[in-house]
Amino acid sequence: MVNLSINNKIIVASEDTTILKAAKDNGIMIPNLCYLEGVHEFGSCRICSVEVIGAKTLMVACMTKVKEGMVVYTHSSKVIKARKVLYELMLSDHAKACLSCNRNLSCELQKLGETLGIEGNRFETTSCRTQIDRSISITRDLSKCILCRRCITICNEVQGVGILNAQNRGFDTLISPTMDLPIGSVKCTYCGQCTVVCPTGALKETDSIEDVWKAINDPNIRVVFQTAPAVRIALGELFGYPVGTSVTGKMAAAIRALGVDDVFDTDWGADLTIMEEGMELLHRLTDFVSGKKTTLPMITSCSPGWIKYIESYYPEQIPNLSTCKSPHMMLGALAKSFYAESKGLDAKKMFVVSVMPCTAKKFECSREEMQNDGMMNVDAVLTTRELGSIIKQAGIDFVNLKDEKFDEPMGFSTGAADIFGLTGGVMEAALRTVYAILMGKNLPFDNLHIAPIVGLDKIKEATIKLEGVLPQYKKFEGIELRVAVTSGLSGAKILTEQIKNGTSPYHFIEIMGCPSGCICGGGQPRSHDPEVREKRMSILYKEDENKNLRQSHENPSIARFYELWGSPGCFKSHEYLHTHYFDRSK
Repeated sequence: MVNLSINNKIIVASEDTTILKAAKDNGIMIPNLCYLEGVHEFGSCRICSVEVIGAKTLMVACMTKVKEGMVVYTHSSKVIKARKVLYELMLSDHAKACLSCNRNLSCELQKLGETLGIEGNRFETTSCRTQIDRSISITRDLSKCILCRRCITICNEVQGVGILNAQNRGFDTLISPTMDLPIGSVKCTYCGQCTVVCPTGALKETDSIEDVWKAINDPNIRVVFQTAPAVRIALGELFGYPVGTSVTGKMAAAIRALGVDDVFDTDWGADLTIMEEGMELLHRLTDFVSGKKTTLPMITSCSPGWIKYIESYYPEQIPNLSTCKSPHMMLGALAKSFYAESKGLDAKKMFVVSVMPCTAKKFECSREEMQNDGMMNVDAVLTTRELGSIIKQAGIDFVNLKDEKFDEPMGFSTGAADIFGLTGGVMEAALRTVYAILMGKNLPFDNLHIAPIVGLDKIKEATIKLEGVLPQYKKFEGIELRVAVTSGLSGAKILTEQIKNGTSPYHFIEIMGCPSGCICGGGQPRSHDPEVREKRMSILYKEDENKNLRQSHENPSIARFYELWGSPGCFKSHEYLHTHYFDRSK
């Protein structure tokens, strides 16, 4: 521990603490922009510069460690003047279209200007950063880039994809893929984590709101909305609710108030996914214990960012993927077949919109294999942020809405579906059902939770011993089922490398493309709450625990569906609910 003075306040801090953190821990806030605690500590913007007595120049607070006897001033005249100059220089080649920017009033650069008391700009330059690069999932507007390099850190160090880097030098610096290639032409997974950390409007999801409004306002189109489990516990943040607030009922009411014809729940599709994926896992395990050729470990396929990653970087492992479509694609396929037929609707006049916490879902719904009967399963994807925008555009008083329910027959779900939105949730939901099928009883874990795979560790694993199986599954007696869970593509690389090297000890693996899973997906509201992951995770577990039915095979609506449709894994299920993937390594 060391003793130092900050603004004439004597404080004690650990010697490995930065000035920025030491100040914050003692109620002294230092303005900063590029800094993201635990993620990006680079010092590129210099906004957090402070005066350290005895130092030749101003010191960057986010990078400078405290020292014994250090005397620091965070708001001296010299510091205030320097910060304003630094800000004005950043603004000099930054687009000034704040009123028409989607980050207006939520822009960190804009907020910083208010904090620093900026009332004008003395500098103007001609920027080399002018182009707009649109892919199907992510749009880059380089005129709004401030070179903070947050996106580089999240892409390279957190996700381990590495398609974004600083190109050129000095005034010609660009943050882009190699040779300034379009983002849609490189091996971007469209996870959207770069759009979450970007402090301005330089990176965002590619807007689908106009297409959705067009469909809603067309009297000849039947518009169907569905919402993912992670959306309902984050949407409220856009309307002033605390992080970790469930707004399921208000969300359903708001969507219906837009003029939508059907409001379904992707949770229903999640329960359906478990029935299909669970049966697929049982088939593979049965072949395994029987000595037949099969591909293990089987890997979940719900995360489209992860799917594009394995197609691009580990295509030889595509056979390990479950062939199941993701829940919203399954529901979309059935909305235009099973539901349309039951209601006598013209499926060709239906427009299915999925509200997702994910930017990669925009790419997923455009994949040519995601169609049946000549129609795309899902026509448009809105992120959670876009849903908030469209609700505000419609003038809906979200906070004062009365709770409403989802429509049937695709509106009822079990608790197992809720936890699809967090890391480990798909694995736990699948094992609840698979274990019950094999053993004739529920998982022997407290409150149905498999403790080793609960939480936010990068890689989690568990072993479940199958003892006392039902007679028809006697081949499974004594088998130790080994499973692993990871979220974030850097964790995915570790597990896929094990498979590649033949050292993977697992039978079943869950991989989510975004760190912490869908609760922190690329399309979720941006939050500076340091406990955002824990709070969102906690509320989804509560959603699960508060339901009477918590295992997908207990869903009576799913049971009725199969009575009319067939059985999990049947020929018709494979036609509509399963898919295939491609080698994109070139």
